[in-house]
Amino acid sequence: MQCLNRSVSLPIARWLLARHSSTKLFVGGLSYDTNETALKEAFGKYGEIIEAVKVICHRVHGESKGYGFVQFSSEAAASTALKEMDGQLLDDRSIRVHYGHKGS
Repeated sequence: MQCLNRSVSLPIARWLLARHSSTKLFVGGLSYDTNETALKEAFGKYGEIIEAVKVICHRVHGESKGYGFVQFSSEAAASTALKEMDGQLLDDRSIRVHYGHKGS
């Protein structure tokens, strides 16, 4: 049996843990018409949302960039929402849902 070199794997694991947020979800592929209320309604049924839902908008034009973030109070709620919502239609668009990153 071959053992992993801990000096290589631990820094990578620490970096991944530091970057990964298991309660924050990235939601991509949003319709330009999807607003924060619609996003909150779509994801709120999976658990308590603790951070304001954000649809990212262009600074100058104020139009949606087609993605946003949702943060849940628990890992279980985020996991369920990810599994249930990834690939679903929201405002006639198929959305992509992934775990977000700290600092997003």
